[in-house]
Order: sequence, then structure tokens, then C-alpha cells
Amino acid sequence: MAEPENRLIESLPRKDRLGLLAVCTRAELELAQVLADPGTPMSHAYFPTDGFISLVTCIEGSPGVEVGMIGCEGMLGAHFALGVSHSPLHAVVQGSGRAWQVSAVALRRELRASAALRQALGRYIYVLMGQLAHSAACLRFHLIGPRLARWLLMSQDRSRSVHFRVTHEFLAYMLGVRRVGVTSAAGRLQKDGLITYHRGEVTILDRSALEAAACGCYAADRHTYMAWMR
Repeated sequence: MAEPENRLIESLPRKDRLGLLAVCTRAELELAQVLADPGTPMSHAYFPTDGFISLVTCIEGSPGVEVGMIGCEGMLGAHFALGVSHSPLHAVVQGSGRAWQVSAVALRRELRASAALRQALGRYIYVLMGQLAHSAACLRFHLIGPRLARWLLMSQDRSRSVHFRVTHEFLAYMLGVRRVGVTSAAGRLQKDGLITYHRGEVTILDRSALEAAACGCYAADRHTYMAWMR
């Protein structure tokens, strides 16, 4: 069975794709592993294949809140295409799995050699900007329940599974709310038959109903991706 791959890499022409993969190595992404911190230069970029990464913004006096998510559709380190070595956000592994890892030096070399790679990363940066904008508005205007449904859908898309592990504490951290709010919202989704949740294991039972329960930010994110990453 072929290994799951990264869609951004797979979108490249064959020559450019093989050139990039030749300088990549397989990396295991471990749950809660920190891959980037604001103000610290990144030594590597990551193209997840079946793991996924949360982008978190931190404000002094607060634990932070998730503003973006990266999985097999994209990469961590797109800012290298802008000539910047520092990530503006804290990046932490949310779902363990694998990724293609490439050094910053090798990625910059491939960017200079491949116009297709530069274009793909430029488009992906646009998609990330849209996701960050949607997340900011979502945090401000939407209730916990629809935001939780959106988060679960985004996680399922990137985990490629109806099952994934997450605790209420971690969900509260990601959504920037108190744990009691997450517990209540998850309980309603479970009562309505959309999910099951037991000992940190979430199972999506009814994806269509979960999409209906989610705020419009989920559909907006997907529309932006489909429009710009074809």
C-alpha cells in the first residue's frame, strides 16, 4: 500500500517534486512536540503526511489560542519563501504522525531552482492568510459549539481518520475557552449523535450533521483552499 503523501508536494510537476523529495527525510511528529517558537529561527520545514500541527498565537498573561492548522494539505515553514527564517507563530504537533522534513538551507536552494515550488508556496501562504483571518473572526463572533464542530472537522480532514485523540484540556487551550465550556459543547454533540468521546478518544459518527453544526468558517476555509491550491 502506498504511503499517504503531502498534497502540496504532490501538486508539483514531476521534476520539481522529485527534486524536493530528494532533499527531504522522513520525520516522526510526536504529540505536543514544539516545532517553532516566535523569535527563534527555524532550522527545518515540515510537510505533514498523516500528522498535523496547530499554529498558536500567544499574548502575555494568556496560555494562547489556536489560529491555524496544518496537515497533509500544506506545510510548516512557508515563510521561508518570503526570505524569513522566523515563524510568527508557535507551532505544536496536535496529531502525531509523519512528515517530510527539509532543512532551511536545502529548501531555499530548491526555491531558487524551482519556479513551480515558489508559486505553490506563494499560493499556500495566501490560503494560510485566509485561515488566519477566518480564525480571528471566528474567535470573536461565534459560539463555542459551532467552533468546536469546525475544529473537529479540520482535525478529521488532516488526521484522515474518524478517530483521533484529544483531551478536554487541550481543546480548551486550542479554542481559548474554559474547560467547562468545551465539556458542555462536546456533551451536546455527543447527545445529538454527532460524535462519541471516551477517555480522550473522539470518534466522528455523523460528518454531514457535524458540518451542519459548524460555523461557516469551515466551509470558507475549504473554499479558499480549493480555489487557490488547484
